[in-house]
Amino acid sequence: MSSKKITVQIMSPGLLEDDCLVLGENLIKQWKIPIHHPLQISFGSFRHKIKVIPISKVDAVRISQGIARKMGILPRSSLRLIYRPHSSTIQFGPLIGVLISKDYPDTPERPFGQITMFCKELVNACQRQGAFVYFFTTGQINTNSSIVSGWVYGDGWKQTTMPAADVFYNRLTSRKLENKPSVQHFIKEVKSRYGSHIFNEKFLDKTEVFDALDHDPSLARYMPESHLFRNYAMLKAMCAKHPIIFLKPIRGSLGKGIIRISRLESGGYQTLTAQVGGTRRQTYPSLTKLFSSLAEKMKTTRYQIQQGLLLIDTERRPVDFRALVQKNLAGKWDITSIVARTAGSQHFVSNLARGGSLSTVKDAIAHSSLPGGIKTKIGMRLRKAALDIAIGVDAQIPAHFGELGIDLAVDTTGRIWLLEVNSKPSKNDNTPMGGSKIRPSVKQVIDYSRYLSGFYGGTKR
Repeated sequence: MSSKKITVQIMSPGLLEDDCLVLGENLIKQWKIPIHHPLQISFGSFRHKIKVIPISKVDAVRISQGIARKMGILPRSSLRLIYRPHSSTIQFGPLIGVLISKDYPDTPERPFGQITMFCKELVNACQRQGAFVYFFTTGQINTNSSIVSGWVYGDGWKQTTMPAADVFYNRLTSRKLENKPSVQHFIKEVKSRYGSHIFNEKFLDKTEVFDALDHDPSLARYMPESHLFRNYAMLKAMCAKHPIIFLKPIRGSLGKGIIRISRLESGGYQTLTAQVGGTRRQTYPSLTKLFSSLAEKMKTTRYQIQQGLLLIDTERRPVDFRALVQKNLAGKWDITSIVARTAGSQHFVSNLARGGSLSTVKDAIAHSSLPGGIKTKIGMRLRKAALDIAIGVDAQIPAHFGELGIDLAVDTTGRIWLLEVNSKPSKNDNTPMGGSKIRPSVKQVIDYSRYLSGFYGGTKR
């Protein structure tokens, strides 16, 4: 049965009882809603018994102010409705809860800091598609999992209480917050009690990803040699096999702390370490001396040791590619975007936080030294690699993901390699949007939420 986007009219006090819902006759006939039987409405975890009152020539739904307050619905809301005959339920939704790391109640114009614009864009996308979204931090989780204290947007941002959502979108940027017992308990509760769906439910670390994907033979072509770095013997073996290797913090982000190790003609070794202000260069007369310098770091940081690759470059600056892969209204992986990232002049990693710059795949490939026949195929092959890897992550890692940032590289022969998979792609306000324009990446979040909550029928927009 299709869902329908419909205006929710909130009646003034005294005009409609809390146990009544007014609905247009055409929709009642179309959905075969019984008007003389007890029904219920639902909105996330909220449930309420009602009787339906038909009305002619009205393409809207009317509810009492008291019910609207319990649902958390704002005036002039448009929501999707669907009738579930097996449970005699008229469901409003989808209701989406976005779990964020921090809020700033003292700055109501920008309550979520650097991701405020993204959150407002998500609100606008929901209004267009007939969904409702709220935002909350780990500190706003209640002991009663059916109620969440959070932020909504009406005429400005305001805090209120909302039912547990149909779909939760985990945007936590801290493993420490994500692993809090209260957060893990909440996730378990809303799944089991209300059938809520939670996507991007956990961070990925590099060892977990590479070990898992190694079990999929179809992905072998994309996988550089990669291991959890344990000891000197492993360092010696990898340096003997590859002229360049990388040590990457398994829980690192933004390129921080990555170490590039290369052999020198003199027989010694050079390390380049990614730091905030640039690259730190050091040389060592032997591998044992180099390992001794790493031993202290290894006490506090676990590293993935990875085969170095000879990447295509632009003006001697290495280039890699970030694919944003998201699930769509049919629940399938789609490529939302792929961009090229060129390392800054003082860095060997391409992250924007380290001075990297963005360009189109076409421009980056055009300025590379790849042969012409290969250049024309790289875009299509990057798309295929990103989709293959996303499907592999789904198959091999027991967690629910709705979007992934997949970092890919192209070497000087045109071969595509996996660098990293990120389950929390950045949403900072570094891509200002004009007017009410909504990026495809934001719209896709709503599409997938509609799929998960069963509101995928009917018109798409």
